[in-house]
Amino acid sequence: MDTFAAFNVSASALVAQRQRMNSIASNVANMHTTKTKEGGPYKRQDVVFEVLPIEAQSEGVQVSQVIRDENEPTKIYNPNHPDADTDGYVSMPNVNVVEEMVNMMMAQRAYEANISAFNISKGMFLKTLEIGR
Repeated sequence: MDTFAAFNVSASALVAQRQRMNSIASNVANMHTTKTKEGGPYKRQDVVFEVLPIEAQSEGVQVSQVIRDENEPTKIYNPNHPDADTDGYVSMPNVNVVEEMVNMMMAQRAYEANISAFNISKGMFLKTLEIGR
């Protein structure tokens, strides 16, 4: 393991959590989107993390894929909506705001923890350099 491995691990986790936050923000921003290019309502997205093995050139974590939630959309009765079907129901995205806020808080806490780990590693590295004086 090289000298800067702890920095690489923390930095990769920060990037992964930023991608997770972007996905959450996209979900919340599109919670009322009833029509997409693919047709139908917006589908909630979630990221999947993958651990990079220690033997790899860069250690840490990365986003291996962004998956779409394939659950059925929520049907809401609104016959005046332009995207309503013949029965008056609108297919709404399957985004739960409470779930997204909990995911956002978890991502924020993980981001903060990785910043702390980075700063602790930096402090230890600086103390090590002071020993050599």
